[in-house]
This record gives sequence, structure tokens and C-alpha cells, in this order.
Amino acid sequence: QVQLVESGGGLVQPGGSLRLSCAVSGSIFGDIAMAWYRQAPGKQRELVASVGTSTHYADSVKGRFTISRDNAKNTVYLQMNSLRPDDTAVYYCNTPSVRFHWGQGTQVTVSS
Repeated sequence: QVQLVESGGGLVQPGGSLRLSCAVSGSIFGDIAMAWYRQAPGKQRELVASVGTSTHYADSVKGRFTISRDNAKNTVYLQMNSLRPDDTAVYYCNTPSVRFHWGQGTQVTVSS
């Protein structure tokens, strides 16, 4: 069974940066598209970015976030720059079709 383990979250001031990592167990990683999602308090989970044959971003993060992957490490990353308070959320990874069970996520808090 594939497991997703997110890490790298934390407390950061507005305008700061964080890099999130998602380690994916199993040997299928290189063959599948991956995505980052986030869920803010009281809101539905939303797709933030995806990487497959190309990358896609939600309008709210375009130009600030960059998704990437390292197939040798079975890991997908989310570099987040120019963070804003409304980026505060728990961040999760999964496939764009939500193929796997959700991991525990990693909390990102943007506050001064």
C-alpha cells in the first residue's frame, strides 16, 4: 500500500519561504502525476499544484509556488515563496485523481 508522508511545514512570516516535501512509498512513483493540496480551517481541500508531463498551478499561487519531483528519491516538493497569511493551511500530497489514502499533512502557518 502506498504511503504519503508530508514534511517541511512551520511558522513563517509574510513574505517568507518554505519548502515542503512528500515522500511516496512504492515503486510506481515515477509513472504517476503528483499534486499538492491544502485545506484551510473551515474550507474545503483544494488542489494547489500538480506535476506530470507538465505543471499546473492554482491561480492563487501562480508565480509564487513551484512544484517539482525527484524520481530517484520518490519525493515531490513544493517550494513556496512570498507567502501570505491566506496560504495558512494543512498541506497534503496525492495524485491529481486522489488515488491514495491521505497522509497526515504538514501545517503551514503564515503570520507575523
